[in-house]
Amino acid sequence: MRIDIISIVPEIFHSPFSNSIIKKAMNKGLVDIHVHDLRQYGLGKRKNVDDYPYGGGSGMILRIEPVYQCFSKLLLERDYDEKIFMTPDGKLFSQKYAQDLTEKKNIIILCGRYKGIDQRIRDHLISKEISIGNYILSGGELAAAVVVESIVRLLPGVIKNQDSIFTDSFQKEFFIAPPIYTRPKVYKGWAVPKTLLSGHHKKIKDWFDKKSMQFKQDSDSLD
Repeated sequence: MRIDIISIVPEIFHSPFSNSIIKKAMNKGLVDIHVHDLRQYGLGKRKNVDDYPYGGGSGMILRIEPVYQCFSKLLLERDYDEKIFMTPDGKLFSQKYAQDLTEKKNIIILCGRYKGIDQRIRDHLISKEISIGNYILSGGELAAAVVVESIVRLLPGVIKNQDSIFTDSFQKEFFIAPPIYTRPKVYKGWAVPKTLLSGHHKKIKDWFDKKSMQFKQDSDSLD
């Protein structure tokens, strides 16, 4: 899988992509990630990428020309299955969509900044708009990093124990992982539930199922 990310602050991705799961996946050749500096396609000597909005209003808007030029260069090199724009008013990202994206070969992710981007970019260049939540960040970079990690960890060979993925929260519809424990059995008077130490497989499964349902109800009530 190849993922191309377009941003005016590409240095934000250095840390998350230089460590842990994503770095290992890149070293194994399981994912190929390229971050492109949109300012390289900026206008004039100052490489301008933004301007004031037509019709008035506060804030600056990413111009269409640099985005179009960057997209055009990438599209000349290969076909892309999805051209994603990270935006708080997009479709809420989910584990299911992360799983769907693992089936794609090439993906572009555009990170917005400032007040937003020229609507013509969204109308003519983007195939999918994604949000990671109903809140505002300074730009789409951190949201893009979240999406990339959620995809990469699902790729075959990235996580050694693939069985652990299938017990993650949201991997199955309406499923939230139950609480989990490890050694010691008692710490500062806080004990592991006796059921988990019983060796009784049916009782343990029933306990996990019950706690998973409780977690689901609690998460649904957070709003």
